[in-house]
Amino acid sequence: MKLAGILLLVAGWAIVLSAIVLLPAPVGRAVFVLAGIAVELLGLALMVSSHLVLNADKG
Repeated sequence: MKLAGILLLVAGWAIVLSAIVLLPAPVGRAVFVLAGIAVELLGLALMVSSHLVLNADKG
């Protein structure tokens, strides 16, 4: 699960950076930037939840 979270964080950055570079229209760029941020937040939530589960198993 941690690997999936890391990959989602990287994919979110890739979406944001490619939207900034490739999209000329501000509306389309903003939509893709928000989608990239949502993917990053999903990856961060997955990382935190898997970290909490692993720590609960040790204790």
